Amino acid sequence: MSAAEKPSKETKDDKKGKKIQLHENDLLCKNGCGFYGNPAWQGFCSKCYREVYQSARQAQMQHDAHRQEAKKKVDLPTSFSKFAEKKTQQSNKRANTVKAIFRKTPAKDSDQSTTVKKETRRSSIESQKIGHEFMEFLKTLRKPAALEISKNVRTFIEKVPPYEDVIEVSNLVQDFYQSLNDKLLSSSLFKGLSHETIEKVMDYTERYILTRLYRYIFCPPTINDEERDLELQAKIRSLHWVTAQQLEALINENDPDIRQEVDKAITDIIELDSKRATQDKLDSVVKCSKHIFEALRQTKQGPASADEFLPALIYIVLKANPPLLQSNIQYITRFANPSRLMSGEAGYYFTNLCCVVNFIQNLTAESLSLSQQEYDRYMSGELTPSNDSQYMCEGLRLMHENLRSLSDMRTRQEKMMAETLQLQQDMVEFKDDFIREIHRVVENNPLIIKPRKTKVDLDETEDTKNLNLPSPLLPQQVTPLDTNSSTQEEQVSQGQITTNTACNDLPVTD
Repeated sequence: MSAAEKPSKETKDDKKGKKIQLHENDLLCKNGCGFYGNPAWQGFCSKCYREVYQSARQAQMQHDAHRQEAKKKVDLPTSFSKFAEKKTQQSNKRANTVKAIFRKTPAKDSDQSTTVKKETRRSSIESQKIGHEFMEFLKTLRKPAALEISKNVRTFIEKVPPYEDVIEVSNLVQDFYQSLNDKLLSSSLFKGLSHETIEKVMDYTERYILTRLYRYIFCPPTINDEERDLELQAKIRSLHWVTAQQLEALINENDPDIRQEVDKAITDIIELDSKRATQDKLDSVVKCSKHIFEALRQTKQGPASADEFLPALIYIVLKANPPLLQSNIQYITRFANPSRLMSGEAGYYFTNLCCVVNFIQNLTAESLSLSQQEYDRYMSGELTPSNDSQYMCEGLRLMHENLRSLSDMRTRQEKMMAETLQLQQDMVEFKDDFIREIHRVVENNPLIIKPRKTKVDLDETEDTKNLNLPSPLLPQQVTPLDTNSSTQEEQVSQGQITTNTACNDLPVTD
């Protein structure tokens, strides 16, 4: 792919500017369709590659058929004819499988092999989770449409043979994506579905299928992905001495904020292997790339360009050395919905990642503007980068950062202890001053204790003469007169005289 060969070519021809540059045109399909290409597709986008692959496959099938007929005429051994027949059957199995998925199946399945296959494919926790989310989404659709989608997806998963040729399984999956999408757009059963709803159906379908089939289709034993992973990891491990300055990556790792963005980018690219669905893997690539752009922006104090992004991404991949990177790239290439990789943010960053891997595999002394002698000395460990922490390996850099952190903690602890001792001295002085102030106040204002006042009960006082009280009132006996008694009673009743007056006019007797 021109996008992958571009960096080394510019390294040879132009050492004054950027050694590693990747323009937008280098990422596009070499067929000129306008979508992003991929090294795994020989520089084509998925659509053009499938068209080329389909035509080549049909030609190969015709060639095999002619050869088979010719071999039958010359009466070849029966064992070889059976081999040719088996090869032809495998080439036709993919089309028959996809057609069978959308065909009505009987309600009762008495095949024991199907039962065994269901038992071997037990749902994992991730599968159960995405299956529950898928079912919840289907409940928002009309019931006939939801049942049809669910039936097609489950039928496809059951009919995909485990541990078969991963390329054939990839073709089956891609054909199923295309068939289901065409059915959603053309069938009257799905009439009225919006474009956003169809995209969600395809997204959930992709996520559910790949999560269920992940352990069968990711890095299968029938293909050499694991060997390529080990080769790439060994190559990256041998390039541990490569620095950001040698790659001309504008990353100032001495700045703690920038270093934090670099660490986040490394974490995201490592987490790529922990995801199952292609969407989640691509999200990890996108998040890693955004942290790289943020680190470049903080270094430049301004926005970064695409030419500055590629060297920084190479540096991040070299420092992270992600596990199973080749297998993850092949997995995304084989089983992701082609529309994700042909355009958009995820497709752009993923294409850059593929170019980075290709550049690392073909990295030479000229790629870093080094002489072959210097390159060999670096590779052998005889020559090491500068002692600056920016060019240290990850372990030494972390060690120095930890030492600086410990030094800062010691300084803060000493400061805290000094402040604590000062606070303790201030408390002792405050206590002494407070006691002295209390003694001074007591001396200047002596305390006089007076006898306690008691409550006086007048009834219990024996000496009543000294109280200066008036003499008590004594009762007086009133005796009415015999004469004029009736006249006075009449006057009293008529209100002419008051009782007090009448009583006062009466004589008082002892």
